[in-house]
Amino acid sequence: MNIGIYIYDNAEVLDFSGPYEVFTTANRVCSPSPFNAFLIAENLQPVKARSGFNVLPHYDISNHPKLDTLIVVGGDHTQEINNELAIDWISKQGQTVPLITSVCTGAFLLAKAGILQTHKATTHWEDIADLRQQFPLLEVLENVRWVQDGNRISSGGISAGIDMSLFIVSELTSIETAEATAKQMEFRWQRN
Repeated sequence: MNIGIYIYDNAEVLDFSGPYEVFTTANRVCSPSPFNAFLIAENLQPVKARSGFNVLPHYDISNHPKLDTLIVVGGDHTQEINNELAIDWISKQGQTVPLITSVCTGAFLLAKAGILQTHKATTHWEDIADLRQQFPLLEVLENVRWVQDGNRISSGGISAGIDMSLFIVSELTSIETAEATAKQMEFRWQRN
C-alpha cells in the first residue's frame, strides 16, 4: 500500500517523521512488507521544515505513485493554506485516494481543500478554536488523539500522529502488527 506523506516548508518534523517511522517499522515486523511510505512535496527541492530541518522529498505532486493513503502534516501552515497549487492537488487526491488523513494543523489544509467539510475532526489543542472559527461546519473534537469519520482521519498535534498511524496500521493489517510496531519503536501507543 502506498502511503504518501505531504510535507512543505515549516512542517512540524515529528508530524511527518513519526508516521514515516510507524509505516517503515511495520514493514520490519510484518512479512511481506505491507507499506511503501514516502514523502511528497510541491517540488523536489529540499523542504525546510521547522527549526531549519532540511529534508528531501521522494516525489513531487506531479510524479508520485498512486496513493492508498495520504497524510497531510501540520506545522506552521499559514503560508501553505494559501498555496493554490497545493490545495488543488490535495483536493484532487480527495476524489481518488481511499484514506485521507491529517496530523496536527494539516486538518486546516484538508478543510481548505474541501476534504473535511461537515466531518468530525481534530487538530493540535492550541489550534482548536481557530479550526472551529475558520471552518464552522466541522465538528471539531477536543481531548482526543485522533478522530475517524468515514475515510477521513485527523489527529491532534505532533506525537498524536504516531498514535493515529499505529491505528491505521491496525486497520490496514492487524492489531497484532500495530502492537508489534509500537513495541519495536518502544512507543506506548495511546488508543482513543
